[in-house]
Amino acid sequence: MKVTEKEFEELVEEAINTLPDKYKEKMENIVIVIEDLPSGELLGEMKVKSPYGLLGLYRGIPYTRRGIWYRNVMPDKIIIFKRPIEVRCKNKEDIKESVRKVVIHEIGHYFGLGEAELRRIERERDG
Repeated sequence: MKVTEKEFEELVEEAINTLPDKYKEKMENIVIVIEDLPSGELLGEMKVKSPYGLLGLYRGIPYTRRGIWYRNVMPDKIIIFKRPIEVRCKNKEDIKESVRKVVIHEIGHYFGLGEAELRRIERERDG
C-alpha cells in the first residue's frame, strides 16, 4: 500500500499531535524528517541488512542527558522511513497506525528510553 508524500507527512504530524501536551511542550531542538529509504551507509552503521528493516531512527542527545553545556548545537533528528512502512501495510489505516507507533517509538528515544524499555512498553500497550 502506498500513500502520497503529503498524506504521509500529514500522518506524521497527526501522530505528533496525539502526544500529551506535557511531552510536546518538552520537545525542543529536534526535527522530524521523512525519507524514502535509509542509505546503505546508515544500514551498515546500524547493522541492518535490508533497507526495509529500518522504519525510523533517532539521532541526537536524549532530553534526559542534556545538561547546562547543551547549547548552540544542531537539532536532534528523527527520521521516519516511508517505504519500509508502506511495504508492511495493507491499507491506509495500517499505515496510519504504523506511522503512529514509529513516531512515538522514536520520540521515546528522544526522551531517553532505551530499545528494551520501549519494546516492553509497546508489548504492554498492544497486549
